Amino acid sequence: MDVTPFVENLRRALAAAAAVADSETRAAVENLTTALDSAVRLTLIDALSAAADEVTRELAPGSVEVRIRNRELEFVVTPPPSTSDVFAPAPPLPPTPPAPPEPPPLPGDAGTARITLRLPEPLKGRIEEASNLEGVSVNAWLVRAVSTALAQSPRDIRDTRDPRPPVIGKRISGWAR
Repeated sequence: MDVTPFVENLRRALAAAAAVADSETRAAVENLTTALDSAVRLTLIDALSAAADEVTRELAPGSVEVRIRNRELEFVVTPPPSTSDVFAPAPPLPPTPPAPPEPPPLPGDAGTARITLRLPEPLKGRIEEASNLEGVSVNAWLVRAVSTALAQSPRDIRDTRDPRPPVIGKRISGWAR
């Protein structure tokens, strides 16, 4: 929007009002309107900006902005979302992957037991991230991880009543006196 025609209309109106005056007054009015050109343009821009703010308040959540490019005003209107946009159904979520099968219970599993486990802080953070990704508690994740590790272990869990140390390969592990 070019404000030049509005500024020119104001200049002509002032010149017409001064036409009845003497030549000295007409010259003063002409000089005054030339000097006021920038001030009048800024006042028009301020008035249009204030109007855009009022319209924006009434149009919320839509908006009206006034931008200036090359001494010309530009109005940018962002309409509020239509009611069909507001109440449109959300796109369907991708299906949740199935939970991995629970490992079979260990022989002699008769309920739960409490254990205190000390972990390095970075490992604890990784466990929490993994459990969040799977959507289970840290405890459930740890139980599943330990059960899976034991089920996939190549060696059997030895009987704790067996006094012999376990033999793995050619190494012997245990306590020495």
